[in-house]
Amino acid sequence: MLLSKKWLNQYIDVSDLSGEALGDLITKNGIEVESVTNRGEGLSGIVVGHVLSCEKHPEADKLNVTKVDIGECDPVQIVCGAPNVREGQYVIVAKVGARLPGLKIKKAKLRGVESQGMICSLEELGFEKKQIREDEQDGIHTFREDVQVGADVLDLLDLNDEVIELGLTPNRSDCLSLYGIIHEVAAILERPYTLPTADVTSSSASEVSIELATPNCPYYAAREVRGVTITESPQWLKNILIAEGVRPINNIVDVTNYVMLEIGQPLHAFDAKKLGQSIVVRQAENGEEMITLDDVTRTLDASMMVITDGQAPVAIAGVMGGANTEVDASTTDIVLESAYFDPASVRKTSRTLGLRSDSSARFEKGVDPERVMLALDRAAQLIVELGGGDIREATVSGEKESRARQIEVSVDYINNRLGMTLERQTIERILERLGLATEGDDVLSVHIPSRRPDLELPADITEEVARLYGYDSLPSTLPASHSKGYLPAINVLRRNTRRLLQGVGLSQAITYSLTSEAHATRFGGQADQLVRLAMPMSEERSVLRTSLIPGLLEAARYNTARQQANVALYETGRVYTEHGDTLPREKERVAGVVTGLWMDHRSQGTRIPVDYFVAKGIVDTLVQTLRLDVTYEAVSMPDMHPGRTASILMNGDVIGYVGQVHPGTSKDVYGMKEVYVFELDLLALSGEETLLYQDVPRYPSISRDLALVLSHSIPAGAVEQTIRQAAGPLLIDLVLFDVYTGENVGPEEKSIAFSLKFQDPTRTLQDEEVTAAYETIVEAVRVAHGAEVRA
Repeated sequence: MLLSKKWLNQYIDVSDLSGEALGDLITKNGIEVESVTNRGEGLSGIVVGHVLSCEKHPEADKLNVTKVDIGECDPVQIVCGAPNVREGQYVIVAKVGARLPGLKIKKAKLRGVESQGMICSLEELGFEKKQIREDEQDGIHTFREDVQVGADVLDLLDLNDEVIELGLTPNRSDCLSLYGIIHEVAAILERPYTLPTADVTSSSASEVSIELATPNCPYYAAREVRGVTITESPQWLKNILIAEGVRPINNIVDVTNYVMLEIGQPLHAFDAKKLGQSIVVRQAENGEEMITLDDVTRTLDASMMVITDGQAPVAIAGVMGGANTEVDASTTDIVLESAYFDPASVRKTSRTLGLRSDSSARFEKGVDPERVMLALDRAAQLIVELGGGDIREATVSGEKESRARQIEVSVDYINNRLGMTLERQTIERILERLGLATEGDDVLSVHIPSRRPDLELPADITEEVARLYGYDSLPSTLPASHSKGYLPAINVLRRNTRRLLQGVGLSQAITYSLTSEAHATRFGGQADQLVRLAMPMSEERSVLRTSLIPGLLEAARYNTARQQANVALYETGRVYTEHGDTLPREKERVAGVVTGLWMDHRSQGTRIPVDYFVAKGIVDTLVQTLRLDVTYEAVSMPDMHPGRTASILMNGDVIGYVGQVHPGTSKDVYGMKEVYVFELDLLALSGEETLLYQDVPRYPSISRDLALVLSHSIPAGAVEQTIRQAAGPLLIDLVLFDVYTGENVGPEEKSIAFSLKFQDPTRTLQDEEVTAAYETIVEAVRVAHGAEVRA
């Protein structure tokens, strides 16, 4: 929202403040000022000139030699190349010595003819092209009303003004108009103010009828003005519109734009003869078409609201008028529209059509129903003043719904939240400055006017008190009570997991949550469970990931392609799967990828390549440090090596997997040779929250080795679990230290060897006790797995 300081000064005296000072005060009180622009900065020596003669340049067809009266003793000769310069015009002249943006005017000779100044266009004075009349966008500016030769153009065009740009948040729709800003500035400065008013006299009844055939328009008013003259707006009106960033068109359209900026209520003017005498507001029909004022044919649907002449659409409600009822030079009678349209309906229509206007920007945030008639009357009054005509009585349909309401808030509530002890009278004075009347003592009943829809809760009233009292005045104190900060359990788990994986040598990676369908269906991802984006930017980022592994493999490939052969990465993040009609199901995972050499000590001659046991060792370190018990079970799964992949189980439930990526996938898809990965459900890793300590045993331990021959298909983990269950409390440690296949064992058999450690913390064990426990273990593995002790 742009704010002309000179325009504001007509309603509240701010002449003693610079634009910067006023902007600082507005910002300190809760509305950000993005910029302050001095419109005349860098301009001087620019006056009104009268073109006395205009002749072709003797040496250049596109140049003219003019004699211009600039209010001095003698006319000056100026060579001008503008195509629209003519004798008798009143123009803008930059005299010799004048300054324009980036330019100082000097005497010059153009093709041998002396030029003493410059006849200017508005663009050369710093105006944007969109603010300039279409017939002057490629030429000089000419004054169309009486002006004094030699007058200062900066005063005439109000270029000695400052424009403040407000960065409004969506909830402050009340400040999308001068009306709302007047209230705001008056509250900040505590100064008296006036507001725009309207005084109209109707000569006769209106012939226009209104029918509301949609609930999206609860209130609609129209007023006829007959016998108007379409002409150019006076300079004062054009100056205000240009300062506000609006291009002047004609007196009728300019008045509707002026009142919208002033009152905050968008208006529209129809040519009465083109419109007829019937207005029907309804929803559009699917496939219905109309040509809008920008000469674009729009295809409508039933979600859009239109204004019709009883048959065809003549405007898209709240967005833009139609070309079929446009006010033009031949218009003599007009119908002014002022209405309240449902914000959600206007917002949806504007977004669907890709058509945003100053009107839609205000309607979609919600206009004040109380100002619908004020804006209508104000516009009718100005139109008659500028273009003549006869005002008819207003036709009104529907009922306006007042948004005025009350909010109950106690003085203690406000003080507790501000950490202050403001008196009730102080709070009341602050609220009354904002136009919020109050009643009551300890509990205030605050009357909220309809222009402030953003105030809904007691907290909103507290904020108003704080910003008007001054945020700088709030005391800087510590809270009266203190609470101990803590990390939620899931955050502790994430932190510990990252610390552990980094400790064993992995580097953290952060990959995209969005991936391609091809990658999302790898490593067990199901095509029918993918969460797809409705409007993806590319096919490579069209679905949500179902596993962390593809992203980590992409990161590993990126590194290996740049001669970083040894890669060890991990990631914690979420994966997503479709879950019926509800929101996607999210699971948090931790995953890793390792390839190349795990250890490379050239000085010691140690070069250990990554293999399955390295990947499994990383997982073991993680789960053991978190004090969890897991087992491994060989498994076959998509994109993984069938003989070097194991699922990870805890309490019988699968929580992840570890193994080698299938050579076909690692080489053909990711361009790497031998790659090992793991992925686990992070939430399943939540172990004990406290550490338990015990004294170092005073009594010696006894160790025994147990070598078993059993079927090759039986996992060592299953044997280990059987041993622990059979051994009883005396077994304190169990380590698998050998797996053997070959000579002296059958072709379908293997030999595995465990080291067993027995100990009692309260006494010295007897050899007979250890032997009894050992024999119990041997019998248990024989019965459970058919294992025999290897001789």
